[in-house]
This record gives sequence, structure tokens and C-alpha cells, in this order.
Amino acid sequence: MFDLTTFWVFLTAAFTLAIIPGPGMFYVLTRTLRGGRREGLLSTVGTGIAGLVHTFAAALGVSAILATSAVAFGVVKWLGAAYLVYLGIKTLLGGAGFSAADAAPAPSGGALRQGIIAEVLNPKTALFFLAFIPQFVHPGGGVFWQFVLLGAITTLLTSGVDLLVVLGASPLSVLMRRNRAVRIAQRYGTGSALVGLGVYVAVER
Repeated sequence: MFDLTTFWVFLTAAFTLAIIPGPGMFYVLTRTLRGGRREGLLSTVGTGIAGLVHTFAAALGVSAILATSAVAFGVVKWLGAAYLVYLGIKTLLGGAGFSAADAAPAPSGGALRQGIIAEVLNPKTALFFLAFIPQFVHPGGGVFWQFVLLGAITTLLTSGVDLLVVLGASPLSVLMRRNRAVRIAQRYGTGSALVGLGVYVAVER
């Protein structure tokens, strides 16, 4: 197993990377602003579950396919981008009256499921685990479980930062649900942000 010094270096690096804003954090922020704390928390849990999926996939070598196959990477990348654009368009077109009912949070299963799908379809997360975690794995033994442990810790750190984003943004969500003009602006802002995020994922090299 890895020694204590290596583990602390890993924690420092993982925490630093977790606090750097990225598509996952931005996605959780937009969902919180749209549906409030509950939807933001469920989205955070969803992206966290997806992070564990990527961890096990990378540990089993599945993510290596994305790293070596341009076609596989392209397919997953475009599926993820298309899903984010779909969520954005759905937000822009959802509800004609912008009433209090329109501003109600999405069903729990929807927010959780969408968080999982959005992050699972992010090939860069898979490549991140494949490129970052092996730097701290000791090849002497138990490589698979070392990988899983470090991946789980990385996911928990990222989810912890996302949780802070949710808690910080949720008061703004309450204001948006009470004010019709702000709510309308929020709907178009959130929808446009998700579409923009999807386009960013699609075009970024």
C-alpha cells in the first residue's frame, strides 16, 4: 500500500483539484439555482455516484478504452454534450406561465438520475481518474483496491465542495422562486447555461 507521505500528497492534490471550478460543479450550481437546495443535493449525490462508477470503471481498465480509442471517446463525449444541451432546452421550454408551480423542484428521482447520467457521460472524468490516481498507487499489491479507495476519496472531496456550492446557492434559489421576474430570468439563464455547458464539452479539445 501507499505510504503516509504519498497519501498526504494525494490528499493535497485531490483537494486542490476539487476546488477548481469545472463542468460538474457548474452543473450542480445551475440545478440548485433552478430547483433549490433539495434538487442541488440530489444532483450532488448523482454526480458522486457517477464518480464512483468512473472509479470502478478505471480500476477495471474500462476507461483505458476511452484513452486509447478516439472513436469511443468521441461517442461518449458527444452523448454527454447532447444530454446537457437537452436539459438546457428542456429548461428553456418548460412551463409557459412561470407560476409558483413551475418553480417547484423536480421529482427526486429526476434530479438524482440526471446527475448520474450527466457525469457518467463525461469522458474527461474517466480520463481524470485514469491519469491522476495511478500516480499514487503502489504497484506492490492490491492495486485494484488502492485505486478504488483513492477514487472514492477523490469523489468524496469533490462532492463535499459541490455540497458547499449547494448550501451557498440555495438562498438565491428561494429568492428566485418568490420573485416572478427573477424566476423568469433564472429559467432562461439556467437553460442557456446548460446549453452553453453542453457546447463547451462538445468543442473543448
